[in-house]
Amino acid sequence: MLEAFATHGNFGLKVNVSGDLYVDGHHTVEDTGIVLGKAFADALRDKSGIARFGCFSLPMDEALASAVVDISGRPFLVFDASFNDQCIGEYDTCLTSEFFRAFAFNAGITLHLRVEYGGNSHHMTEALFKAAAHALRLAVIPREGVLSTKGSL
Repeated sequence: MLEAFATHGNFGLKVNVSGDLYVDGHHTVEDTGIVLGKAFADALRDKSGIARFGCFSLPMDEALASAVVDISGRPFLVFDASFNDQCIGEYDTCLTSEFFRAFAFNAGITLHLRVEYGGNSHHMTEALFKAAAHALRLAVIPREGVLSTKGSL
């Protein structure tokens, strides 16, 4: 999912992750979201020169997911997805919201994610990661100044 996130967002990403997977994947997935969120925030610094907003819907076979982002410095996550399966292989699907929560709060972004419909939990999860990546890619398109009526974010 991280490879899809990097590819579809056009983000240079090299990740080496290790964790307490003998317990479960929670801390490893959450910590990965924290680190990537902080890296994203560091890369954007004062958020000047970006479009700020991005929105993307992505079909993945029978599933449709959408992502809407505001790179505002005000972290928030709305996550609306119900998976049909508890696990995809060894990956617990409930960790998808944990990853995005950690990413959004540490990146300082408002992120709304929704699976409109779907049957295959893998397709639903992959669609979320890809939709989020595309929305973020659109939000960082270059523009002049800071997109804010206050002049700063």
